[in-house]
Amino acid sequence: MIASIFHKGETYKVDLSNPMSIAIPVQNQQGVRAWYVDPPSIEPVKMGDWTGEVKQGGSVNFKNIFFNPHGHCTHTECVGHITPEDISVFQTLPNYFFKAKLITILPEFIDKDSIITKQSLQSHLEHEQQIEALIIRTLPNSETKRIANYSNTNPTYLNKESVEYILQKNVQHLILDLPSIDKEKDNGQLEGHKTFWNYPHEKHTIRTITELAFIPNYILDDGYFLNLQIAPIQNDASPSNPVLYRIIK
Repeated sequence: MIASIFHKGETYKVDLSNPMSIAIPVQNQQGVRAWYVDPPSIEPVKMGDWTGEVKQGGSVNFKNIFFNPHGHCTHTECVGHITPEDISVFQTLPNYFFKAKLITILPEFIDKDSIITKQSLQSHLEHEQQIEALIIRTLPNSETKRIANYSNTNPTYLNKESVEYILQKNVQHLILDLPSIDKEKDNGQLEGHKTFWNYPHEKHTIRTITELAFIPNYILDDGYFLNLQIAPIQNDASPSNPVLYRIIK
């Protein structure tokens, strides 16, 4: 299915028949983890002598899911992640379809930290002016990211200068294959989050950050259209399914 999309004065041909999800799903007792949480749990409901699982004799599968969107799956978050007010990503994200740029970065090691720097971004984005959605894949990139436990590993993060550079490119939606834009242990400073959302000055920004994505190597660095699908949950963050579509050139 080939669609013609007119976007900001230009027409693109997009292959809608080949969606490429870059999400890591919630999985029972396994999968990706961060922020010191236990594995997620998906268990059948039990009421009296009835169990909500067909293989245990139930008429249907009827299960409770216990998980943390920040720690157990690909998720999209809004400024409500750092505000005292309850701000929901489901309320603040007005659109779900964006022109996106995928880049692959080899982080730099500085003072024992693995950092995405402004200089590493510049080599990919120097000639870009307007980027709606920026997707950053970090190296090395292997399938182990789908099941990694990032707790207490000091994962790669972005420094303030790199976040400021991203904002200069007018990025509204940032997608990362990392557990956070910020350093794991930063004494609660959250410098990257606050810079990206211009907090506390701009409490109702539509900008979003999507973390714990996984971009397989067969998806090449290029421009795509992004369908940022989120679950309809009233929370600062929601499990999400970023889906990429190739632009036919």
